[in-house]
Amino acid sequence: MPISYSLPGVHVTDHSVDVPLDWSQPDGSPAISVFARELVDPARRTEDLPLLVFLQGGPGGKGPRPTGPDGWVGAALERFRVILLDQRGTGRSTPVRASALRALGTAQQQAEYLSHFRADNIVHDAEHVRQTLFEGRRWTSLGQSYGGFITMTYLSFAPEGLNASLVTGGLPGLTASAREVYERTQPRVAAKNERFRARYPHAVKTLGQIADRLASGGVTEPGGDVLTTRRFQTLGMDFGMKPGFERVHWIVDEAFDSPHGGPLSDTFLATVAAETSFATNPLYAVLHESIYAQSHTGPTAWAAQSVRDSDPAFAETARPLLLTGEMIYPWMFSEIRALRPFEGAAHALAERQDWRDLYDLHRLAENEVPVEAAVYFDDMFVDASLSLETAAHVGNVEPWVTNEFEHDGLRLGDVLPKLLDRLDARGGPLPSPR
Repeated sequence: MPISYSLPGVHVTDHSVDVPLDWSQPDGSPAISVFARELVDPARRTEDLPLLVFLQGGPGGKGPRPTGPDGWVGAALERFRVILLDQRGTGRSTPVRASALRALGTAQQQAEYLSHFRADNIVHDAEHVRQTLFEGRRWTSLGQSYGGFITMTYLSFAPEGLNASLVTGGLPGLTASAREVYERTQPRVAAKNERFRARYPHAVKTLGQIADRLASGGVTEPGGDVLTTRRFQTLGMDFGMKPGFERVHWIVDEAFDSPHGGPLSDTFLATVAAETSFATNPLYAVLHESIYAQSHTGPTAWAAQSVRDSDPAFAETARPLLLTGEMIYPWMFSEIRALRPFEGAAHALAERQDWRDLYDLHRLAENEVPVEAAVYFDDMFVDASLSLETAAHVGNVEPWVTNEFEHDGLRLGDVLPKLLDRLDARGGPLPSPR
């Protein structure tokens, strides 16, 4: 039964439905639960408002937990009933836990289970939610980052469920392998490092001092993990966000209790541990490269590590020390406590060859659903040139290329109102079928 309650300025209804683990074999597949949170302006809760479903970034990202009508959620509530979907395996949608995964058996059996947590099954889940909870009414999708990847899968296999799509920093390369993606994004990471050094030149020496101290060994974070230089380097993922340079700068600023060096501070160790632990979203790391895998790509084979190994500038011993970006590496599953239970499954997924396609290129070329897509020119996570290639291939896509925002433009900027204005200017969503 749904549960309803109110936040300040938002009326909420929580829904849960059962779905098959594998939608390609629904009758013989075990059931899992999918959770959706419905938001509406309390003053309009009885109105027949259009629906907007939010497709969260990730992979492995649960829907936002709003505290009020703030940011893009507040903008959306001005005209929509908003559906926040916890994608399968996240939040309250049968989350993937280490203990439950171990009970499945071998690493290969665990990997087989995890292979059903990609965009194709997420789209089927969304369609089931739309048809069973919202009377099959077409809705508008808003896809942030990986949510844009899911959008392209949605338009490939169930476009009849959508009357319009909005994408923020998430038009994927439709045929790009994981290796091609990282070959394109690693130079962007290097460029972000250069900008960080230009803004905070005094931090360059401290970065080197931190790396030297970690390389000497014996440094553990509060949870007991040995803190390595390469784990510290992963703080650079924040360089893809608007305040990321500042957040990293302040972490580095408190690395040592003394201006003359010495032991690394407890504040620094605790902060780095929290920022790099994956404790709240292990699925992000486990599934990360598999979101690029299709029938023609072959195994993902730890593509990010391979690309990194080919570039000595990112070595732990290189100076200036470069921080890394949105890359997942195999050693993380042995060095990071929260990821160790997933190590066998992660390696099995990296070796897997029989992936299903996530996009129907022919159907996308003939797409009639209006799509407004914000393409962030300086995006460190999603290569803008690949996004524009996709925009050129998919029918009815209008890209808005901007360098005003980083990857978090939806959360920190006015991206949603601008996309809605653009959609309105071209006639709005598709009309509901009679």
